Amino acid sequence: MKTVKKTALYLTVLLFTSTTFAQDTLFNKKSILKTMERVADWQLSTWKEKGFNHAKYDWTNGACYAGLFDLGKMSKKGIYLPFLVSIGNDLNWNTGPRKGMADDYCIGQLYANLYILYKDPKMIAKWRVQADSILNAPHVESLEWKNKISLREWAWCDALFMGPPALSYLSTATKNPKYVDGAAKLWWKTTDYLYAPAEQLYFRDQTFFEKKEANGKNVFWSRGNGWVMGGLVRVLDNMPAKNPERANFIKLYKDMAAKIASLQQPDGSWHASLLDPASYPPKETSGTGFYTYALLWGLNNGTLDRKTYWPVVKKAWEALATSVHTDGMLGYVQRIGAAPDKVDENSTEVYGVGAFLLAGTQLCKYLDHHKIQ
Repeated sequence: MKTVKKTALYLTVLLFTSTTFAQDTLFNKKSILKTMERVADWQLSTWKEKGFNHAKYDWTNGACYAGLFDLGKMSKKGIYLPFLVSIGNDLNWNTGPRKGMADDYCIGQLYANLYILYKDPKMIAKWRVQADSILNAPHVESLEWKNKISLREWAWCDALFMGPPALSYLSTATKNPKYVDGAAKLWWKTTDYLYAPAEQLYFRDQTFFEKKEANGKNVFWSRGNGWVMGGLVRVLDNMPAKNPERANFIKLYKDMAAKIASLQQPDGSWHASLLDPASYPPKETSGTGFYTYALLWGLNNGTLDRKTYWPVVKKAWEALATSVHTDGMLGYVQRIGAAPDKVDENSTEVYGVGAFLLAGTQLCKYLDHHKIQ
C-alpha cells in the first residue's frame, strides 16, 4: 500500500515538474527566440529547396516578410535582414503589377522598413511614386464586391493589413505625414462599409452581409479580423500622438480587442469562424497569431490592461507554440481563402509564419519590459 502511495506521489510530482518546465520554456525569452528562429529557418530552407509558391512580391509573402523583419532586428543570427534585402534586390524594389491593388503593394511596408534601417534611397523610390498615385486617385466608388473593385479600393477586410501599413511606414520613412493621413482616410471608408458596430467585427466583404454559419450567426472570419487587428497596430505604430485620428483608431482597437478576447476558445486559440467555432473544431494559427501580436502590442504600449489581457495572450501563445513541428513547420494554418475553412496540424502557409513571428517578437518585448526571464 505504501509503495502505491509513493508511486502516486512520484507521478504527481513528475507531472507538476514537467508542466512547470513546459511553462517556463514557453515563456522564457531565449526559448521563444529559438522557437521563432526554428520556424523562420524552416521557411527559409523551404523557399531555398522548393522555391516560392507565390510571387516574391505577393501579399502572402509580404505578411511573412513583416514577421521576418521584426525577428531580424531581434535575432543575433544575422541572416534574416540580408535575406529581405535580397528579396528587394531581386524585385528591383518594385511592387506587384496591379498598382492600385493592396495585395500587390503589401510589400511596400517591407521596403519602407528596410529604408528606415539602411537609408538606401532606392528601397523606397518606386514605392513612393506609386503611393503618391494611390493617394491621388479619386476613391469615390462604392465598395460593393463587383466590377473588380479590389483593383482600386480597400473593399475587403484583408486589405487593411496590406495597404494601410504600407502607406503608414512610408510616412515614417519619409517623415511626411500625408501617407499615414491618407491611410487613415481610406481606412475609415472601408470601416464605414464593412465594420459591424453591434458585433465589433468586420465582414470579409459585401458578399458576406447576409451569409450565416451553421448555427445561424453571421460569418465573421477569424483570419480576416486578424488582418484588421494586425493592420490597426501597424498603422498606430506610425501615427504620431498628436494626429487627430489617433484617438479614433485607439477606440476601434480597444473595442475589437475586448470582443476578440471574449471569443477566445478553451484551447487558447481562435477557430476559423469567430461566432461558430464548433463548426471548425481545430485551432487556427494565422488568425490566432495576428490576434496575439495585436493584443501584445496593446500591452507593450500601455493601451490594454495587463490583468485582463495577459492571461489571454498567455493562453494564445501556448496554442501557437504547441503548433510548431519538431522541424520548425508551423501547423494549423488555414489555407488561402476568404471565409472560415477546415484546418489540421499539417496545414501551413507563409502568412501564418509571419503572424507567428510578429507575435513572438512582441512577446519577447513584453517579457523584457516586465523582467520575466
